[in-house]
Amino acid sequence: MSVSLMACAQETPKVKHKKAVPAAKSNAKAVKFANAMDPICHMPTEPEMKDTAVYKNKTYGFCSVYCKDEFKKNPEKYVQK
Repeated sequence: MSVSLMACAQETPKVKHKKAVPAAKSNAKAVKFANAMDPICHMPTEPEMKDTAVYKNKTYGFCSVYCKDEFKKNPEKYVQK
């Protein structure tokens, strides 16, 4: 007997999140993101996030390249109005 599981195309894919590693002392300024949560997977944003996108002069932070790329496909879908 075999079981086949189909995922809904609208579900957010499982993304492996990396634990935030404390940044070494740096002269870089902490980034203030326009979003408090990653709009794709809903992970809270942190100033150390390196995956970012600028849309309408606002910087958005993402937990992964995947989430950033999904946002860039249709930013209006994810931007709060």
